[in-house]
Amino acid sequence: MKQLSLDNLRTFVTVIEQGGYAKAGEWLGRSQPAVSLQIKKLETQLGRKLFSKVGQRHTPSADGNWLYAKARELLALNDDIFRALNPAPLSGRLRLGIPSEFASTLLPGLIGEFSKRYPDVSLEVTSALSRDLLHHTRRDSFDLILALANPQEQTDGEVLLQDDMVWAGDITRRIGGDTISLVLAPDGCVYRSRVIEQLKRQTKAWKITYTNADLSGLVAAIGQGLGITALARSSMPDNLMVLKHPNLPQLGRINICLFNLDTQHPVVSKTLADFIKSRLTTGATAS
Repeated sequence: MKQLSLDNLRTFVTVIEQGGYAKAGEWLGRSQPAVSLQIKKLETQLGRKLFSKVGQRHTPSADGNWLYAKARELLALNDDIFRALNPAPLSGRLRLGIPSEFASTLLPGLIGEFSKRYPDVSLEVTSALSRDLLHHTRRDSFDLILALANPQEQTDGEVLLQDDMVWAGDITRRIGGDTISLVLAPDGCVYRSRVIEQLKRQTKAWKITYTNADLSGLVAAIGQGLGITALARSSMPDNLMVLKHPNLPQLGRINICLFNLDTQHPVVSKTLADFIKSRLTTGATAS
């Protein structure tokens, strides 16, 4: 009974997915001649040519494309068996994109707990506006993105929580004066757009006194009496309070979404995604 080498099949699949022998060798930690030898052994065993060389590129033949789908099924079954019977500790690099307000309130506790459980996972975090994180030129740079979206927007992310948007201010100050002073993130921020949209519908005067993309900068400005801001209730820092005042319109709700993108470490990515979901939903229930 003939038996296929799973090692040769994995190399074959990697050649197709990485786009060539050299890149497959880099990915697998093998020399290009070693990769070429494995493919030749597989072709000899099957009696079929699996690749055609066009210039410097190796493109799969019709038989190669057919085998690719079958090989992926075999490798997935092999990996599932080992994961079930001999689970390995999580490891790898995970790239997380997150709005700054959640970086300030959600990440500190989450990172500590996650790192204790999975010390071999390297977490690379980038904070930016949701719009910038999800931009088509950047989203491929992340494995997971936590982002805000208006409830009416169509999104390919998973809605973790539909949260209240609230006015936020310094716990030691009260709203006064004839004009509402605002400290907000730059253009493109979901909060900023919603605040301006709602304020334009009423007659109370308002002005933007300070702009900063980082929550810590906004909190500092609020502490100096420059104005108030708006946030999702679940992202409120402890040193701010929810404000209610006749001159402040209702801001409605906001969706907090998680985008689990294609990744080289799907198990690690899913584990962190579950951590984030748990943290957000637990915090929302507590508040």
